[in-house]
Amino acid sequence: MSGPLRTRAVRNGPLMTSGPAGTRHGLTYPGVVPLIAQWIVWVIDWAGTLVGVFAFVHALTQRADAYAAADRKTKPVWLAITGGSTVALALFGYYGAGMIFWLAGLVAVLVYIVDVRPKLIEVQRGGQY
Repeated sequence: MSGPLRTRAVRNGPLMTSGPAGTRHGLTYPGVVPLIAQWIVWVIDWAGTLVGVFAFVHALTQRADAYAAADRKTKPVWLAITGGSTVALALFGYYGAGMIFWLAGLVAVLVYIVDVRPKLIEVQRGGQY
């Protein structure tokens, strides 16, 4: 059987080109890359939420006077920031219309983790002055 290669789509399967005598050439899987991308976005989305929960729980378990001693905002302010950010991370996705809120929540939580948390730990352990 000679002639041009024909392309056909198989429902719920890969695209295949059929050649002479029913041979198959060039298998491609169009659904695999988007599925992998969806898993990556899902992992990033929930990792952000877990980071938010960690920051909120850490802020909740610290002494109120440690915030003043570390020259940072008060404990209720950081609880509101990390709590609101965690809610934003849980409600809005990394990929979608609410991404700006997700990103703002992630930045606020990371500021707490990178800036405030080390100072609180240093103050409560009796940091070197």
